[in-house]
Amino acid sequence: MEDVNEFYNNMDSARSAIKRLMKDGMVAKIRNNMYTCISGETGAPVANRFQIASHITPTSYVSHHTAMEYYGITDQVYYDVYVSSETSFRDFTFDGYTYCFVASKNSEGIEKSPYSGGVAVTNLERTIVDSIKDMDKISGIEEVVQNIESVHRMQEKRLLKYMELYQNQFLYQKMGYLLWQHKEQMGLSDLFFEKCKKQIGKSKRYLTRDQEGGCYDDTWKLVVPYDLQNMKNGGGDGCRYIIK
Repeated sequence: MEDVNEFYNNMDSARSAIKRLMKDGMVAKIRNNMYTCISGETGAPVANRFQIASHITPTSYVSHHTAMEYYGITDQVYYDVYVSSETSFRDFTFDGYTYCFVASKNSEGIEKSPYSGGVAVTNLERTIVDSIKDMDKISGIEEVVQNIESVHRMQEKRLLKYMELYQNQFLYQKMGYLLWQHKEQMGLSDLFFEKCKKQIGKSKRYLTRDQEGGCYDDTWKLVVPYDLQNMKNGGGDGCRYIIK
């Protein structure tokens, strides 16, 4: 509404203008104080889901598997749009997509390309770190593993920087285990994995929540699902024993 009011300098006139445009099918309401033009050619909203996500709050940005979609890493279309923001908002649905709030823990690694139509999105390294950190809450391990397999050339200094910001031992365990097999395609050095190992402590954990049994990887002190261990063939010393 503030954008429209720039042309009227009268908020009542701006509201009336919006109502007329909505009545004529030229504008659609996304949520309170958020609108999009409608294409006269297709009848669809002009603003895409990435643009909408980037403007829900002043600090909102595209993250997690929605950022993977933005980068073309995944070939699936999901109808949950994950939006990180310092300011909370209620989840809402528009044009078939549900916009889901994720509390933003830091503002590092967010990019705004000048030719993106106003999209704010986590860079690839931050997206990988967030997806692995929150895989039990958002994406699930199968999707995360598939996305990792499609990623090439990572900046390990960025990865380490974002991991350090979270101060989470479990994150270092998961990152080390899941990225080890792909270290050559990602361009990750042995030093990267040594730094991860130094941060994992002595805690032994299950890789995923609600996991029953699995195979213990002694290098990363993780119990991982059988199928995943067989697929990855381990990272480091591999599977030491079976847990039921």
